[in-house]
Amino acid sequence: MVKKAKKSPKDAEPNAEKSSLNTKEASAKSVAEGSKAKKKAKTEKEPEEIVTGDYRVYIDNVRDLFLEGREKGFVTYEDIERHMPKNLLTPEILDGLYTNLMELGVDVVDEPKTKAEVAEEDDALPTAINKEEMGVLEDLPLSDPVRMYLREIGKISLLTQADEVTLSMGVEAGDTSCKDSIVEANLRLVVSIAKKYIGRGMLFLDLIQEGNLGLIRAVEKFDYRKGYKFSTYATWWIRQAITRAIADQARTIRIPVHMVETINKLIRVSRQLVQRLGREPSAEEIAAEMEIPSQRVEEIQRIAQEPVSLETPIGEEEDSQLGDFIEDKDLPSPEDAAASQILREQLDEMLGDLTDREKEVIRLRFGIEDGHAHTLEEVGRRFGVTRERIRQIEAKALRKLRHPSRSKKLKDFLE
Repeated sequence: MVKKAKKSPKDAEPNAEKSSLNTKEASAKSVAEGSKAKKKAKTEKEPEEIVTGDYRVYIDNVRDLFLEGREKGFVTYEDIERHMPKNLLTPEILDGLYTNLMELGVDVVDEPKTKAEVAEEDDALPTAINKEEMGVLEDLPLSDPVRMYLREIGKISLLTQADEVTLSMGVEAGDTSCKDSIVEANLRLVVSIAKKYIGRGMLFLDLIQEGNLGLIRAVEKFDYRKGYKFSTYATWWIRQAITRAIADQARTIRIPVHMVETINKLIRVSRQLVQRLGREPSAEEIAAEMEIPSQRVEEIQRIAQEPVSLETPIGEEEDSQLGDFIEDKDLPSPEDAAASQILREQLDEMLGDLTDREKEVIRLRFGIEDGHAHTLEEVGRRFGVTRERIRQIEAKALRKLRHPSRSKKLKDFLE
């Protein structure tokens, strides 16, 4: 690999100011002139520098990323890692790059990669973040426990590749202290990966904890004889642990991991069709692209729906909740509730003309109190009399209630 010569600060500054992309038009122009810049870089071995936001990046390394983003309308974090040199994968430069992409109308999305995509990008992985980048993370609106954790792991020195080999030999020999040393030295790598999954339904600390489990697994599986860096190997174990945790825990209703992968594939295909067709694709169009039945697409879309809380604030002042506007079909309507209340009051008034025993027998026999109609035998046991005696009391009470002076009060409810 030929090393590219670096310009002196005095030479670089005028070029940076000259090629500053502060507007969308300037960004588009830099993309259009990409082919010419590439040829110049090959001959002079010294690429031009551009400014994305407030940070300098090499146009030769990001030109293809801009072109891909303009074509699809979006790029993934994996696309950025594949196009960007490892030494430029820092929060400062990436923030500027995201700004420039948004100016071009290119969204930056983060979707789990399939095994085939992972294999193609094996040589474009991020490395552990350094202490300066850790300081940038601490400036984010994080909770106190997260800040404390970042400060603690920021004090741990990173390992050289020789250190990794030596410690890995110790791990192989069963030395737990060597295993702990590798894990502690790579905790910052977990943070750098976990922060990309913020907003996916899990707390930042939970993402870090799940990533740490993947890191421990990577230490146990790492083979130093193959010659690659530990961070390259560990990154995929960490990502797998985090993405599986999100699939298992982030949703209110759990969806199996294989179904989450299918949902992500459907979303990815749908976005590509939107870019190609200029509109939302139908289920049949998505099915044709994915080579599955349209009924299967509709089923996946139903599964992918996120539950919405009934306590979601509604309105500008957020003084109402979503549940206030949703009908509960199990409850009676206001009209039926009012009619039932009036009927109960009329019944109580009519029963007031009966004796206490007659009133109680009628209430039990017709289930007026609890909705359960008791048999003659059940009522007889309660009063300590025979079934026949209860029947006689009931008949006498009903004759009183059927008197026109009383029954007319209920005629309106029978119509």
